[in-house]
Amino acid sequence: MLLTIDIGNTNIKIGVYQDERLTAHWRVTTERHRLADEYLVLLHNLFDLGGIDPREIDGCAISCVVPPLTGEFRTLCRTYFRVEPLMVNATTPTGLRYNVDAPAELGADRIANSLAAFRRYGGPVIVLAFGTATTFDVITADGEYIGGAIAPGIGISADALFRLAAKLYQVELVRPPSVIGKNTIHHMQSGVILGYAGLVEGLVQRMQAELGTSCPVVATGGLAELIAAETEAITTVEPYLTLEGLRLIYEMNRS
Repeated sequence: MLLTIDIGNTNIKIGVYQDERLTAHWRVTTERHRLADEYLVLLHNLFDLGGIDPREIDGCAISCVVPPLTGEFRTLCRTYFRVEPLMVNATTPTGLRYNVDAPAELGADRIANSLAAFRRYGGPVIVLAFGTATTFDVITADGEYIGGAIAPGIGISADALFRLAAKLYQVELVRPPSVIGKNTIHHMQSGVILGYAGLVEGLVQRMQAELGTSCPVVATGGLAELIAAETEAITTVEPYLTLEGLRLIYEMNRS
């Protein structure tokens, strides 16, 4: 069984694969000061809930954008699962080629997302990942990663609005009844949710214009479903795209 772990700034996504089948998956809050032992306790509890025997884990693939946790999860895998984890980065063979100024700056999660989307939908394809930041990644028809964009995530955009505007307050991130809000709550929901859908539409349109063709737009991340419901720019939502990308990368580098 393969353990896949995507360590993001806000959440950690964990998946267990039996061959090509995702048999269990969880999402937990990222605690960048936790130690390997503490994450082990958490994993064992999750495994118990999912009926997973940790002794059956014989491989692990990790993407991490939180440097303090890289060593902790490497230690966890080596010490407790007795496996050497594959730590994905821009030098890991994936079959993708990188036509950007600094490939080493690419987050491992973006690499995994790009490979999974390209394998499933071909190219060109645009990948959106809604996380702490919202990332846009573009892969061509011949598997070349040519760049993308980074926008502030929905959550941190909303938090900044609540924190810095004295008379505004935190609201639930849901669709308002109408674009033209009738009260302060609906005003903010319209600006944040529907405004973000407009951001997605604008960037996707400009990217496809530069590509010279329309193409699939694949979204992943915690708020992907919310934004996808508000715009036709997103073709499909793949909740476990990063975990699938990690599985594919592990299989390519298994030897």
